[in-house]
Amino acid sequence: MQIAVQVEPAGGAPAPVEYRWDTDTAILTAHVAEHANGSGMSGSVELAGNDGSWLTLDVNGGRVRGVEVAVWPDVRTQAALRPPDEVEAARILVPPRGADAGVAVLQMDTALVAEANLEESTIHFRLGARRATRTVRIARDVLLDLDEHDVLSGIWLLNVPPFPADQ
Repeated sequence: MQIAVQVEPAGGAPAPVEYRWDTDTAILTAHVAEHANGSGMSGSVELAGNDGSWLTLDVNGGRVRGVEVAVWPDVRTQAALRPPDEVEAARILVPPRGADAGVAVLQMDTALVAEANLEESTIHFRLGARRATRTVRIARDVLLDLDEHDVLSGIWLLNVPPFPADQ
């Protein structure tokens, strides 16, 4: 299954992001503080890596409201990892599947690669095979990579605070 989205013009300043670490489980949650309504699906989009890694997108009214990294893939450290220079501000709508726009859980099994800069303050998750993408900003510190068909192919988390045990 692929997660196709609709891209809409951004409306105003990017929403802030609140990060939370669960120190017992090493789960990282990025909550997007946007309150705009949408007409898409509500529920979870679960991205399962072939290695047992697990990311969940929290979607409400078709808008991505959060990202949770529940089971981390192996993280490759890249000293020069930076988000793309060209980033388009946009709103993303995850449309309903079929005729039902109610609560849903979608699961996508894929290759999931995680890369981080040396400080692990920038983390990039790539979904599936490497392909040409454009990057859109859906919140101040959350970017999405979309392929030529507006299929989700990556997630960027920026300004991630250090894991509390590392402080």
